[in-house]
Amino acid sequence: DDHRLRLVPFYDALATKNVQQQTLIVNKHNALRRQVKPTARNMLRMEWCTAAQATAKKWADACTLSHSPGTTVCGENLYMSTAPTAWSDVIQAWYNENKDFKYGSGPTRPGAMIGHYTQMLWYKSYQIGCAVAFCPQKKYKYYYVCHYCPAGNIVGLSNTPYKSGPPCGDCPNACDNGLCTNSSKYTDISSNCPDFKRKLSCYHNIVRQHCYASCRFPTEIKPAANFFNLQCLE
Repeated sequence: DDHRLRLVPFYDALATKNVQQQTLIVNKHNALRRQVKPTARNMLRMEWCTAAQATAKKWADACTLSHSPGTTVCGENLYMSTAPTAWSDVIQAWYNENKDFKYGSGPTRPGAMIGHYTQMLWYKSYQIGCAVAFCPQKKYKYYYVCHYCPAGNIVGLSNTPYKSGPPCGDCPNACDNGLCTNSSKYTDISSNCPDFKRKLSCYHNIVRQHCYASCRFPTEIKPAANFFNLQCLE
């Protein structure tokens, strides 16, 4: 119909195969990550991830309007609308959940939705890929999906999506205007590496084998132990 035809150019412009949209999405996230209150001492700077874009597009194109099965290594934010919505407005809507969130204690009212907010501000989730799909058979015809890698909203930790403190407090030598740039491409096998390093040191064979990232790259901010990294094409 005429209404649909008028929307086509705007909808097509939102496609994340467009580098301009990728840059907008990354920059919007980083701007919001810089302005968190309280400020964050370990917030990683986000970058675009082609592999995450592909998984987001695959799920968006399925038009389920629901979360994907929890088998991915990445977190997921969804947004649905009856008309095309600019990516900056979609991302801002997720961020606006902060009105119902208190750092350290979580939701400020029963039933408040805060998971989109905490995922987009999860300090280790520095790789992002997003996609939008047109789902003509649905009430909400425009379906937005962003995948965040590695996943945030870890059970038991979601009330503190980052470590509070002076911006870049944990990365003074790898800082871009309040965001850390020392993300690690490597991970540890064991989740107890801080204890192992303190008690046995990295000279111990077992520690070296199970704590490669912590021993070899001690100043980098690392994914969780055993995190399988998506191959994000530069």
